[in-house]
Amino acid sequence: MNKAHDSGGIKVISVNRKARFLYEILETYEAGIALTGTEVKSVRAGRVNLQDGYALIRDREVWLLNVNISPYQASSLYFNHEPKRTRKLLLHRHEISKLIGKTEQKGFTLVPTRMYLKQGLVKVEIALAKGKKLRDKRETIKRREAEREMQRVVRRF
Repeated sequence: MNKAHDSGGIKVISVNRKARFLYEILETYEAGIALTGTEVKSVRAGRVNLQDGYALIRDREVWLLNVNISPYQASSLYFNHEPKRTRKLLLHRHEISKLIGKTEQKGFTLVPTRMYLKQGLVKVEIALAKGKKLRDKRETIKRREAEREMQRVVRRF
């Protein structure tokens, strides 16, 4: 979890690094997320895992599934939330219409890439993505290793 600040008053809570490796990211969208009180407190504490998460469109609404927001430590079990419950994402109608058209195409999916605080509100960046083939993943690994090797050479001199 990277808690570094980006430009513009954004505090990054969680980044799904695996998504960039498994998927080819085509477009990204900023969405609000409907959370309960204890979920917001857990998010602010950085207790979020986007790793296995994905988004679906049902009845012209976007839903975030399989994202783990750990229960809030300082709350009783009675008032706490279910860690992997389905949560509603808040997008504009025209964005949802655009996503419906694109996700109906073969091989496209919606993946959460990061969660952050923007002006005190919890936001989720979701990406329209296409799954990478094994050869594409190998190319990504080769490119990353070549960049590391160049950095090592530069540091020596």
